[in-house]
Amino acid sequence: MSNRYDLVLKGGTVVNHDGEGLRDVGLRDGRIAAIGSIDASAAGEVVDCRGLHVLPGVIDSQVHFREPGPTHKEDLQSGSRAAVLGGVTAVFEMPNTDPLTTSEAALADKLSRARGRMHCDHAFWVGGTRENAADVADLERLPGAAGIKVFMGSSTGSLLVEDDEGVSEILKRTRRRAAFHSEDEFRLRERLGERVPGDAASHPVWRDAVAALRCTQRLVAIAEAARARIHVLHISTEEEIAFLRDHKDLVTAEATPHHLTMSSKDYARLGTLLQMNPPVRDAHHRDGIWRGIADGIIDVLGSDHAPHTLEEKAKPYPQSPSGMTGVQTLVPIMLDHVANGRLSLARFVDLTSAGPQRIFGIAGKGRIACGYDADFTIVDLKRRETIRNGWIGSTSQWTPYDGVSVTGWPVGTVVRGQRVMWDGDIVAPGLGKPVRFAESLG
Repeated sequence: MSNRYDLVLKGGTVVNHDGEGLRDVGLRDGRIAAIGSIDASAAGEVVDCRGLHVLPGVIDSQVHFREPGPTHKEDLQSGSRAAVLGGVTAVFEMPNTDPLTTSEAALADKLSRARGRMHCDHAFWVGGTRENAADVADLERLPGAAGIKVFMGSSTGSLLVEDDEGVSEILKRTRRRAAFHSEDEFRLRERLGERVPGDAASHPVWRDAVAALRCTQRLVAIAEAARARIHVLHISTEEEIAFLRDHKDLVTAEATPHHLTMSSKDYARLGTLLQMNPPVRDAHHRDGIWRGIADGIIDVLGSDHAPHTLEEKAKPYPQSPSGMTGVQTLVPIMLDHVANGRLSLARFVDLTSAGPQRIFGIAGKGRIACGYDADFTIVDLKRRETIRNGWIGSTSQWTPYDGVSVTGWPVGTVVRGQRVMWDGDIVAPGLGKPVRFAESLG
């Protein structure tokens, strides 16, 4: 009898569009070929998934892998290694590299660098600037482009469009959903004196909640005038959640695990390791973002993985850079929230698979459905582990969650039918391919 399937995931609890249930999944030619009860003799390989949950592949739509540029912190290969070790099957990488990803040639260079090296599938955001505003309609539709990303507040790198006119020039030309780092640069400049040397806890005092809300309000007004779709990254304030309730026709929003898990009290323990843009804030902001998840205001989770070396992070504030690792810990940290009853497993899947597919128009991913790419994040919801720096696959080899015990763990990562990670080991070479988008297929 010839094999009907290249691989069968046998006996797991499959989580898909019709709920949870014990099902087998048959994979053929990198796609899902059957869901149900499948005879093991019909498979070239069988993976025993009894006691495990089989989820659609997790998509992290905000990572910084630093290549080209300061690859001593991270590169495309090491960042994707961290991703698949954490159960992530696809990533959207950010444009603030060196050189910046702001042209067709720069995007092509990243795609070339990724070929044969990245363990997961990938797309690259193209930075929107004053100089390339006239070209964004073409740039956002290039193969491998996740869309246009704009920084309205300064962060790592030199991309910045802080004024309404500059943002409008970009948005009136976009047709896909553009993503934004939303902090008001004018207020940040006014409040530079709020930084206290040596005290990372002053970071959210400087980059305060008003800076985030004011910029998001400006951005929404510009988008409404331009009739453009926008995506606000890493929401950090309860006020933004309340404001966005009335603007969901145009606006989607992202939350990060660190804004959902930590608070300003953690600066005493972590210092500059917690330093991010926008900052981790007081607990009431964290609680407000959780309300945004419960109410459907938040559409996706992104890690904002932005590594620096421990030596760089050890510089006294504010010389210390903002950013932390996160792609590898997204799944276990959020599964721990599932275990603690803060988040349902169905909502986790919506935030990490169906949500990204829906708002970014990803082709062939985000669901366990016949004909879709065979991408899976296989997890043990009962497994208890302690996150350690030594587990981190990133070149920077540290995590702010070092020593944190969690319930729920990624056991396997399958990308287009190929087991890439299993039980903590990389078991396949870099086979990642560019993510395809519905608006770029024609």
